[in-house]
Amino acid sequence: MQNISLCVARPSSGLNPHEPVLVSSPKPQVPENHVLIEIDRFGFSANNVTYQALGETPHFRYFEYNYPPTVDKVSSKSHGLIPVWGFGTVVETAHPHVPVNERVYGYFAPSRYLLVPVSNVNKYKIHVPRPHLPADRRPYNTIDRCASDPQYDPSPMAEDLTMLYRPLFWTAYWFEDWLYVSKYRGATGVLISSASAKTAFCLAYLLKKRRGSGANLKIIGLTSKRNVAFTTGLGLYDETLDYDSIETAEPLQARNEKWLYVDVAGSKPLTERVRKHFSGQKNVVAGIQLGLTTLSPSAPAATTIHFSTNTSLVEQTDAAPTGDLELEQFFMPEWLVLRQRQMSIGEITGMQTKAWRELMEDGKNWVRIERTYGAHAVVDAYKTISASGTDPTAGMIWSLWDISPVLGRGERKKSRL
Repeated sequence: MQNISLCVARPSSGLNPHEPVLVSSPKPQVPENHVLIEIDRFGFSANNVTYQALGETPHFRYFEYNYPPTVDKVSSKSHGLIPVWGFGTVVETAHPHVPVNERVYGYFAPSRYLLVPVSNVNKYKIHVPRPHLPADRRPYNTIDRCASDPQYDPSPMAEDLTMLYRPLFWTAYWFEDWLYVSKYRGATGVLISSASAKTAFCLAYLLKKRRGSGANLKIIGLTSKRNVAFTTGLGLYDETLDYDSIETAEPLQARNEKWLYVDVAGSKPLTERVRKHFSGQKNVVAGIQLGLTTLSPSAPAATTIHFSTNTSLVEQTDAAPTGDLELEQFFMPEWLVLRQRQMSIGEITGMQTKAWRELMEDGKNWVRIERTYGAHAVVDAYKTISASGTDPTAGMIWSLWDISPVLGRGERKKSRL
């Protein structure tokens, strides 16, 4: 059985990053203390496009979690594997505490098979050693054991929602927690760009839920005209504005509001417009970058962005409004490390389990699920995203298998590899 991997060009290679390559290679042999995972399917969203765009950026190094096979003109020097969150099954093992046929969820690669080394194993997690990466990347270096995961639901729909929402939701969840600890910097309103993106509307969902515990922030979403109807229909924002109305929309003219701007879009022109608008009113307390949904893998800025996170400054609880909008960056793993020092594992697990169960009920109809099976069909889907962007109304689930090994169904497409 051959392995198939979806590889993309590294920015430094000079190759076109929008032209993915399907690489066929022998099914990996399994050395001692390794396991071979058959990747059933994985989610793909604007978040994964960001992973690709920042693949070589020193602060993130997303291409250094898994490496492509060396075949013909493809190697780890010229190409990378976009990290994806997905489900798989252990099909071969050379570790005494990881059995064959175990269902797992983790930060995988777009391949049919993935060989990973194993260091520590406990009831809940399989730890993947990546000593070349910073220690705070631990959330990406752990594989969840589904049989012991309190958040796991084996139904196909629940697995699909997990792949779509879990990585984005936890970014939004711990970001909102960070804001809550700082009392939202004294803001009375939150303005969120790229409001149709899953990270953004998960944040709006969490801010809205927090109202029951005393916080009563006005939640405004900014999005493109084509996405206003979808974003409004979610019912998570108090108001949804299109980007063209920043300077004229009535909600943003109130000088008695103190705004906190959350930049999910990562668009410099948009940020400049927001900065210019608030500079006249002098009523913005903070600006924080949470995402880069508009960043293209071919953008020159993708490898030159300077990141300086501010996740430890919880003392700032009541910032004075100004017209100066300088964006801070939030990186979830770094804040989670700090919270793990402040709270017990039991407290964190309990919080997350409750929040996840509520999300699975509240958010099950936010988007429609679109499954794509077969290596070449996945390439076509990737090229569509590259050309037209992601569709916020769709939750994309991809598999390089022609038929799902677990579901046993899907679009039957004859593989040419």
